[in-house]
Amino acid sequence: MKIKISKENLQSEFVRKVERISGETLSNCYQCGNCTGGCPVSYEMDYGPSQIIRLLQLGEEGLLMNANSMWVCVGCLQCYSRCPKCVSAANILEALRQLTLRKGTDHENVSDLPFPFLKNAPQQAIVCGFRKFVS
Repeated sequence: MKIKISKENLQSEFVRKVERISGETLSNCYQCGNCTGGCPVSYEMDYGPSQIIRLLQLGEEGLLMNANSMWVCVGCLQCYSRCPKCVSAANILEALRQLTLRKGTDHENVSDLPFPFLKNAPQQAIVCGFRKFVS
């Protein structure tokens, strides 16, 4: 069974939330792949930036919320600079992170971090990491 992009998928509550938080319009992406081609960390992602947008267009919320892509994105905005339609996959991935954290689901457990790491890491790095991975 093939899943097709439909008006229902593009106007689903989940897609509307992602668009509202990210400030992006998912239907603007026509899947050229420039974002994934320029992403310096796409090799570590379950789904590249263009695949994330396609999965959103198809309404595949379950696959997206279980993928590591949103946690791997470094927010460098290379995707945005390469996109001919000015769609920022980084903003979309940040929106997915926020939706996950709003559910009260932490990606990292602070108590799992080794004390020597916490003692020696720059304070700004620790605070930024907590903002990204912990609700």
